[in-house]
Amino acid sequence: MRLSTAEHLAVSEAVAAAEAATDGEIVTMIAPVSDAYRDVPPQYGLLAALLVPALVAIDPAFLPFTSDGWAAPDERLVLLGVMIMQVIAFLVVRYALARQSWRLWLTPRATKRRRVRARAIELFRVAAEQRTAQRVGVLLYVSTGERMAEIVADAAIHPKVPPERWGDAMAALISEVHDGRTGAGMVAAVGAIGAIIAEHFPKTDADTNELPDRLIEL
Repeated sequence: MRLSTAEHLAVSEAVAAAEAATDGEIVTMIAPVSDAYRDVPPQYGLLAALLVPALVAIDPAFLPFTSDGWAAPDERLVLLGVMIMQVIAFLVVRYALARQSWRLWLTPRATKRRRVRARAIELFRVAAEQRTAQRVGVLLYVSTGERMAEIVADAAIHPKVPPERWGDAMAALISEVHDGRTGAGMVAAVGAIGAIIAEHFPKTDADTNELPDRLIEL
């Protein structure tokens, strides 16, 4: 889901307004997804393959060529059949999960949270870290595929603002995102972030706009 031109403009204006009261610099980014989750299909494929022997143990008739109960034509043939079905199960699941939406749905929330956080930190290091004279950059990162967001602060801000202080900004964002108004959520979050950093780094005459105000859509 890409934001409209009007939403881009609204977020950029919100950044400019928030920075008018602080020396801090706010960078906003939005991405469709934070990771390809390509490790998910093989994991579920392996699980499907491992289930085949269990199903055969429960009911030998699971093998299509089993004649009656455990009266298999040949033990070696049964073993070969199990191995073939394991390969088939693995491949079916592996390629069924080629769709990213299915991979996202099957990925545990904790895993998605870790990867969104890792991606946010990676982008912060590129876009904001050490790019301001006072080390007062803040990244607001939204990953729409996982429906998650992260706030990452630079060295000067981090020790002064405990993680829970960003809760208001996250709450403002999430409430709007869940209703399909991602742009409005980012605007609300930017305002909350600006208010927080203004408490510790109010606007001074020496401040310059060191980072772009525009929303970066990946």
